[in-house]
Formats: sequence, C-alpha cells, structure tokens
Amino acid sequence: MILLDGAFSLITPDPGLLIWSVIIFGILWLLLGKLAFKPIVKSLKDRADSIKDSLEEAKNARAEVASMKAENEVILAQAKEERANILREANKVKESMITEAKNEAKIEGDKMIAKAKEEIEAQKNSVMIELKNASAKLSLEIAEKVLVSEMKDKSAQEKFISELISKASLN
Repeated sequence: MILLDGAFSLITPDPGLLIWSVIIFGILWLLLGKLAFKPIVKSLKDRADSIKDSLEEAKNARAEVASMKAENEVILAQAKEERANILREANKVKESMITEAKNEAKIEGDKMIAKAKEEIEAQKNSVMIELKNASAKLSLEIAEKVLVSEMKDKSAQEKFISELISKASLN
C-alpha cells in the first residue's frame, strides 16, 4: 500500500509535485489563453459591440420615429390648413356663383318686365288708336247725319260753308 507509506503525505506536498503542477498549470493556462481565452474575449467583445450597436440603432430608430411623427404632425397640420383653405375658396366660389345667378336672374326679370311693359304700352296705344279711329268714325257718322238733316236747305249749306271759310282764314 503505497498510501500507507510515509513518503507520500497529503498534508505536506512534495516540492517536485508542486513544481510540476505549476508548470502544467502554466502550460494549460498558456494553451487556454491562446486557444480559448482569445476567442471567448473576442466573442464577448463582439457581443458587447453588437449590443452597443443595437442600442445605438434603437436610439437612432427612436429619434427617426420621433422625427417622422413630428413630420407627420406638420404634414397633417398642413393638410388641415389646405383643406380649410379649399373649403373657404369653395364657399367663396359658391357665394359668387349664387350672387352672379341672382344678378343674372334679376337682369333677366327686369328685361322681361320691361318687355312686358313695352308690349302693354304698345297694346294700349293700339287700343287707343282703335278707340280714336272708332270715335272719329262715329263722330263723322254723327256729324254727317246731323249735317245732312240740318243742311237740307241750300241756303243753310252756303251759310255754313262761308262760316267755315272765315274761320279757316283766321287760323
């Protein structure tokens, strides 16, 4: 039994074993440093850079979204303003069209009234002329009948003619 041998003790390490353990540990440490630590550190650094880049991109995206939101609000405000301007302009056009239509209707109405008045005046004049002609004709017929009845006598006719001549020469 080797363990029972007094040369090997767990409490007192052998200096040769200690040196070999340190040498093996150093070689292992160098191998791990060359083969494992560099890739691990590199991957950790890459991961940190990736996270940093992602955070920066997220920050930029938030800023871009905020900028787009502000632009959208500006565009929306401009669209509302433009809509209000279009409605105002449409109302102005509507009012001007209504006013123009009223004016045209008034002008047409005035023309129609004037034409109707002219027609009424023309008809009135025509009726007056007919009345005058009829009354003149009636007066002539009456005068003819009166003269015929009064002028049956030749001396009365001569007296009447001389009176008319004297009156005609005075005028």
